[in-house]
Amino acid sequence: MRCLGLDIGSSSIKGAVLDLETSSVSHIVREPFPNPVAGMPSGFHEVSPEDIFTCAVSVIDRLCSHAPDATTLLSCGQMGGIMLVDQNLRPFTNYLSWRDQRTTVVDPCGTSTLDRLRGCWSDAVFEELGKELKPGSATSLLYWLAQRQLLPAEATPVTVGDYVIARLCHAAPKMERTQGIGMLNLRTSDWHHAAFAALGLDGMRWPQLTHEKQPVGTVHCHGRTLTCFPVIGDQQAALRGIKLQPHELSINASTGSQVSQITREFRPADCQTRPWFDGQFMNTITHIPAGRSLTVLEALLTELPRLAGVKIENSWQLIQQASKSSSGDGLSCDLSFFASAMGYDGRIKGITTENLTVGNLFHAAFEFMADSYLTCSRRMSPQPTWDQLAISGGLVQSFAALRAKIEARFPLPIRDIAEQEETLLGLMGST
Repeated sequence: MRCLGLDIGSSSIKGAVLDLETSSVSHIVREPFPNPVAGMPSGFHEVSPEDIFTCAVSVIDRLCSHAPDATTLLSCGQMGGIMLVDQNLRPFTNYLSWRDQRTTVVDPCGTSTLDRLRGCWSDAVFEELGKELKPGSATSLLYWLAQRQLLPAEATPVTVGDYVIARLCHAAPKMERTQGIGMLNLRTSDWHHAAFAALGLDGMRWPQLTHEKQPVGTVHCHGRTLTCFPVIGDQQAALRGIKLQPHELSINASTGSQVSQITREFRPADCQTRPWFDGQFMNTITHIPAGRSLTVLEALLTELPRLAGVKIENSWQLIQQASKSSSGDGLSCDLSFFASAMGYDGRIKGITTENLTVGNLFHAAFEFMADSYLTCSRRMSPQPTWDQLAISGGLVQSFAALRAKIEARFPLPIRDIAEQEETLLGLMGST
């Protein structure tokens, strides 16, 4: 049996044909995720809902020709961010992306919207919400709108993925719980209405919560009818795609980085807690500096050639080779070049006239990454509740030096995952 899979990501909208019998992915097609709306104030990151929907429809149309026998559409989407729609699914707003930073702007007293929001919640409420509070979180952006009287009466907040699927099906939007990060009372698995009321969000029409195996509606495509299931969170889809087990600690190292563990019950810790599947939970720490920060270093190292009109085609291969034979030689590199789980005070220290080389710089960066994974894992659980690592992400496959440093800090068996389409594979657990 084959079905269609749709991944509404932040860099691309990707789709594939999923074979449920062989657990394989084929005929991958993608469209770039639309660019943000131009001319917005600094820190704003909004995207046209119409552009997003058009891209998603294009991907689905292309997939239909590859799998004329498919009768099901499974989807996952980016978490965080929000958009508002009316009862007929007409957008009140653009999609306010999880990349949006407007809530970090400080007022003359030095206080940000994010600071004021956190002050509205007790520690107990914050814990029940999974300790989810980022600049682009749904609640952060909704609170920013509420503070400026920009919330339309009886608007419905939806994720971008839920908007796409509801519009495809001409149905009321529904939200699967893995998409509801920072909005659910994890002790009751329902909307946290008390937390919303404290922010002035109690006048909103919250969508119905649903289960991943409960169809949302149907869409007609190329003369066929596809049954559409709810959008699930892309992080949870990816971890299910690597078959993460409760006894494992997941370390994912790609553009961003996360450490995660499945828990059978709600187990608050010094970390984020998110809904998992089948009534379980996931403790996680996200926004650990990784590929995005390494790219900053690579861009610096290749700036002069670029200015001279020379493109170094194999810069990452050269970096890989240089880091293999380097020891760091006293150099240290904090990759927190943006607000992250490790702070926001990126720096390079310990520079001498001899040690500032490409190899030493990346050796130091990998040391920082491995230290960050260990530090974050101890925040999740000071005494390990796992007996194996599950390591995924392109960086670990590309840089043997990084993997070796992780292995040195975690004297445990390691399960390496080379699969590159784990998010799409994770969709197949929805059936």
